[in-house]
Amino acid sequence: MDDYLERIRSGSLKLYALEKELGADEAVRVRREYIESESGADLAALGSFTIPIDQAVRKNIENMIGAVQVPVGVAGPLAVHGEYAKSSYYLPLATTEGALVASVNRGCSLITRAGGADVRIMRDGMTRAPVFAARDIIHAREIVTWVEEHVSEIREAAESTTSHGKLFDIVPYVAGTSVFLRMEFDTKDAMGMNMVTIASAKVGELVERETGARLVALSGNMCTDKKPAAINVVKGRGKTVVAGVKLSDDLIATLLKTDAETLAAVNYRKNLVGSARAASLGFNAQAANVVAAVFIACGQDAAHVVEGSTCITTVEKMDGGAYVAVTLPSLPVGTVGGGTGLATQRECLELLGVHGGGTPAGANARTFAEIVAAGVLAGELSLLGALAAQHLARAHQELGRG
Repeated sequence: MDDYLERIRSGSLKLYALEKELGADEAVRVRREYIESESGADLAALGSFTIPIDQAVRKNIENMIGAVQVPVGVAGPLAVHGEYAKSSYYLPLATTEGALVASVNRGCSLITRAGGADVRIMRDGMTRAPVFAARDIIHAREIVTWVEEHVSEIREAAESTTSHGKLFDIVPYVAGTSVFLRMEFDTKDAMGMNMVTIASAKVGELVERETGARLVALSGNMCTDKKPAAINVVKGRGKTVVAGVKLSDDLIATLLKTDAETLAAVNYRKNLVGSARAASLGFNAQAANVVAAVFIACGQDAAHVVEGSTCITTVEKMDGGAYVAVTLPSLPVGTVGGGTGLATQRECLELLGVHGGGTPAGANARTFAEIVAAGVLAGELSLLGALAAQHLARAHQELGRG
């Protein structure tokens, strides 16, 4: 141990190279002890975890020193009537925000007592948009024309890199001499960012060779990945999912302690008018809360919460109650790859019955997306109800968030 620490201090052994000489567990321990000695911090808690780390250091992280543990609670049962999710689920939520699980749990109870949430996936496609440099705007138009006339050739090149991904749409965009090709793929049960990036590289080679365009970057930010963007709200990215439920006046009064008219008014003035006045790309009460908690629990890319936050919540008063719906234009999720193989995250996916590849391919990821949308609906119902009944501050105070 001391020998390795001394070699790191002398610079003859790099922190990132420890796994080349030691097993994963030992490498993580040595690296953590070195950081402790350099910083003076006690990192014992970071070193106490249950996930097997061989896979983590191979696929998920570099320079690992331990693991941060996030409390996981469950909300439910949540009845879902989707095209893929057709059961009652307990939703795992990883969070340190007191009252969140209780809030979602109340929404789950309301949805289940109302007969369950109807959920449908409207679009399913992961995007990547490389950017090319043209010589001038005439050349830019020529590149676009070539792309439009050779879609089948582009598709063949893209799909030669993957046994699962299918290119089903490609839309060119031009800004001066910059040409963006926004490609959309069916990535089955994978979230698919690695898949579409590799496929896009192959397409880039083809476009360069055939048009004289210069590939500047595999991602030109027209995708748009991990940033709030109107193109994702309008065209969608990942799964575009809608979930809705009809609530009777009796349920609204009994569980939310308010009425349909007040519920609709709060949604209109807060989620719609307030968000518009703020120029927000999200028209919702707390969608990101639920998306983040499920994503962390289930091994999703947490940075995609920014896309999940662009949810639109609607409340329509009708005879005998109200119809409440959430629309998530951009929900990138997967049940294979990324963090889904880590032990604790895998268990959370198994709790929902969606870990791994589905039958047919893509079914598990779509089931998962429908469950997440229903969970977001539960969170919206509960928070809107708390606001309508003027209970929000009291709930935060009682659950340690005052």
